[in-house]
Amino acid sequence: MDIQTTLDLPSLAKRIAAGLLLALLATAPTHAEDESKRGFFNFFKGEDSSSIVPASPLQKYQQECASCHMAYSPGLLPAASWQNLMANLDKHFGTDASLAPADTSQIGSWLAANSGTYKRVSGTPPQDRISQSDWFLRKHRAGEVPANVWTRASVRSASNCIACHAGAEQGNFNEHQVRIPG
Repeated sequence: MDIQTTLDLPSLAKRIAAGLLLALLATAPTHAEDESKRGFFNFFKGEDSSSIVPASPLQKYQQECASCHMAYSPGLLPAASWQNLMANLDKHFGTDASLAPADTSQIGSWLAANSGTYKRVSGTPPQDRISQSDWFLRKHRAGEVPANVWTRASVRSASNCIACHAGAEQGNFNEHQVRIPG
């Protein structure tokens, strides 16, 4: 009597494959659960939130940059964009945002070290604007976000993430939690 007759290998292989598939399906979160746990942007890039919002935010970044606008998560832009922005603070989107050289160096190094390195953020957007990046334009395409939203007094521009995404500063861009103000 040979082993194949006794064990029926093709049938055994099918049962093992089916068991593995069931185990994977039982332990994997559903798309909706996954998205709500990790937030929109983290689901979008398929990584955990540590690469979007650094575990230890730089106090100097919060102090200097967030005094004028939202403290954008470094993972929203590639390192090249952060380097360009930090090298041109005297012309920072129409404002002189110059800092002491030591502060510029410290913030610039931190931004580069925590910048987006995954595929969706690899391209440097025009003028190093988050709101002009491919992923941003894809997620805020016409038909989904009406063009007049950006000009509303409550929103003002596409760079004002917190107008619609209350958890933006924590890296939460969950599209199920978006509230577009009137």
